[in-house]
Amino acid sequence: MADQKYFIQALSNFMFETASGGAIRHLADHGYTVGEILERLDFPTPLERIQDTVWKHFLDKGILLLDEPGMGKKQEAYEFVAEYDNYGRKTFRRVTVQDFGGEPIQWKETFFREEKETPLLAYLLKHCELDVQRNFAYVSCDFGLRSRREPERFMQALEVLEKPQRDYILGLPWERRMVYHRLDQRMCRIVARLYEQKEYQGWCYFIEKKEKMSISLNT
Repeated sequence: MADQKYFIQALSNFMFETASGGAIRHLADHGYTVGEILERLDFPTPLERIQDTVWKHFLDKGILLLDEPGMGKKQEAYEFVAEYDNYGRKTFRRVTVQDFGGEPIQWKETFFREEKETPLLAYLLKHCELDVQRNFAYVSCDFGLRSRREPERFMQALEVLEKPQRDYILGLPWERRMVYHRLDQRMCRIVARLYEQKEYQGWCYFIEKKEKMSISLNT
């Protein structure tokens, strides 16, 4: 009975991977939100399955971290490479494209103070552009905590975002813990917009500079 259950689960996973898994990861890599991915899939796929696939993919690639950056834990980023057998059947193989970690970082803690000449968005985008090749900048996200503690207040806070930004946040199954998202251009704009409306405070981690910057509503 256990072997049969395992076989059925393995078959289900294989069918999902063949029909939708690769397409989901491909679309996520190109910036599509979970909702947009759902609309573009050729095969019917439950929303929760798409969310879980995108979440795991982002963890595999290092876009999301569950531990604070610089803790000394070895982290690896992956990509999935399509391969075809003699019958033209497609499978995906996970390949390590980047690894980092090593010794714990002794952070230099700084505090962001917004000035008229340098608003938060401009500051973050500058670091994002400098970091585009290394991808070693992260921002803390407490969305999973806030959405469970005060769901109505959380949804109200997200109203300040543009719809694609809001859809991106709501499409991910944030865990009930602090999560760290790579500081790409989309997250720069989301964080800056929330901060402008007094709806964000947290930390940015610039790993190359060993700088941990506090973004506080009180400074």
